[in-house]
Amino acid sequence: MALKRTTKCIATLLGIGVVALSARPAAAQGLMLDRFDPAPAGDRFFGVESPFVAGPSTLHLMVLGDYAHNPLVLRNTSDNSKVGSVIKSQTFLHVNASLALWNRLAVNAEIPIGLQQSGDSPNGVASPSGGSMGDLRLGARLRLLGEYHDAFQLAVGGYVWVPSGDRGDNTWVSDGKARGMPQLILGGEGGPVVWSIAGGVEFRRQQQLEGITQGTMFKGGAGIAVQLGSHREWQIGPEGNIAISTLNSVKHNTNAEAMLGIRYRIVHDFEIGIGGGPGFTSGIGTPDFRGVAMIAYTPEQRSDRDGDGIFDDEDACPDVPGVRSEDPAKNGCPKSDRDGDGILDEVDACPDEPGVPSSDPTKHGCPLPKDRDGDGIPDDVDACPDVKGVASSDPKKHGCPPDRDNDGIPDDVDACPDVKGVPSSDPKKHGCPPDTDGDGITDDVDACPFEKGPPDPDPKKHGCPRAVRVIESAIVILQQVQFDTGKATIKHVSDALLDEVAGVMKDHPEIKKIEIQGHTDNRGTLKLNMKLSQDRADSVEKALVARGIDKARLTTHGYGPEKPIDDNKTDAGRQNNRRVEFKILEKAPKLVPADHGDHPHTDHAQ
Repeated sequence: MALKRTTKCIATLLGIGVVALSARPAAAQGLMLDRFDPAPAGDRFFGVESPFVAGPSTLHLMVLGDYAHNPLVLRNTSDNSKVGSVIKSQTFLHVNASLALWNRLAVNAEIPIGLQQSGDSPNGVASPSGGSMGDLRLGARLRLLGEYHDAFQLAVGGYVWVPSGDRGDNTWVSDGKARGMPQLILGGEGGPVVWSIAGGVEFRRQQQLEGITQGTMFKGGAGIAVQLGSHREWQIGPEGNIAISTLNSVKHNTNAEAMLGIRYRIVHDFEIGIGGGPGFTSGIGTPDFRGVAMIAYTPEQRSDRDGDGIFDDEDACPDVPGVRSEDPAKNGCPKSDRDGDGILDEVDACPDEPGVPSSDPTKHGCPLPKDRDGDGIPDDVDACPDVKGVASSDPKKHGCPPDRDNDGIPDDVDACPDVKGVPSSDPKKHGCPPDTDGDGITDDVDACPFEKGPPDPDPKKHGCPRAVRVIESAIVILQQVQFDTGKATIKHVSDALLDEVAGVMKDHPEIKKIEIQGHTDNRGTLKLNMKLSQDRADSVEKALVARGIDKARLTTHGYGPEKPIDDNKTDAGRQNNRRVEFKILEKAPKLVPADHGDHPHTDHAQ
């Protein structure tokens, strides 16, 4: 491997943090390599600040471990092959404290302690080892809009880093100069979802690290999570952070990381959490993986709407000030409940008689009225108080006997009380099955309820047409259209059949287009058969138009002997192949009246 030994080595990123290094470690100049800034104790995310201030005068404490893998790697300039990791692993312990004041202002302090750093010392570049103290961070935040549980909150804040860290050779834990960052923070809580967005400009001294400019940067982060559990003690969601140099921004001074975090509130005041995720850029200090783990003392911000000192999740009367009780059903409720029915006297319409809740304030807390027949309908509104009945919007029927056939039509006006039916303006048909096709046979016994047909002793044919049937893709004729031999002249014997075909098309306006197909056997020349089949199809079209069918609904096609349905070697087979067929090309949903126009509905079963 030919390694280019020049004053400047150009390194590139393949999923990990990379920087160009000379033989002399740049850390001697002072550089804080770790790009993870933990959010203050009490916030909802690991690295994204929250806009709220958690408490009137509340202390929050947190210890967070931060592990970064390969935050600084040296690569060969000729083929991008890895020379080695200047820093292969880096572990910090962040000690963090926040003080919330007046639910409005929060101040915080954080000190990073480098527990471990190690590397391969590639190409003579010495890797650090052991631990070092980082720069002290001081911060403040002022909430401008929104309360703790509001969907939208707004705050301003900022940090100042005091150059208190170890600035010796190869420490990589301090810039050696003060730096600062003002911030704007948005966030909120909507049901179980919490979110936060923070951004600001970090002002820091400009540094040249082997040709890569480090200096003032725009830093931002965003996170969203869902809270789970009966008390929302679990929280899980992604978050991400980005830092972009405001001076000569290139990939080696741009940082972008993301992680998935899980937090769990052990008890009301203590929380633990873990998170982890990749880095996406080649910015100095961006690892290929970062993992965090924390434990925090952060008193839960529980709501108390009525201000009685009992939190809402334990208060049985969260909107009425009350007193503590060992009975969970009465905890936080006023003592006054003379009848012991669990309904406070101040809203109990019958405070001296045990009763039940009601949406009617005049009945709330009163006993249920009498119900002699036990049908659940009080006697004072039951039209049939001594006979079990069903509810009805008609006061004269409310509580009276039910509808035996369950067709929604009361038995006293149902002409067919034991057979399900439909409404009708005709009292003799009201509640009876419909006769959709109007052939005098009701649908419940009509084998073809959408096609007119005569009675038949065979239940499968009862009410079905004798010669013409409508199926999904065709109008099927059960007889053949007869023509003069070798001609397209329709014999009079087929007049009744075509009358029925025309009648079916009139009864089915949803059939928009049919193709009249002419077919022949295979005797004779193909040219002659094709012409004969087309002529016969055209003759049928003219016959249907003469019977009142719109020609726009018809098209013709002669197929000759191309589509036989039987064996052309026999007389019977050839007879079957000489035929006319009606294929449905276009069809719309059919509007079928439930009772001759009283209650139309759409039928898709044709």
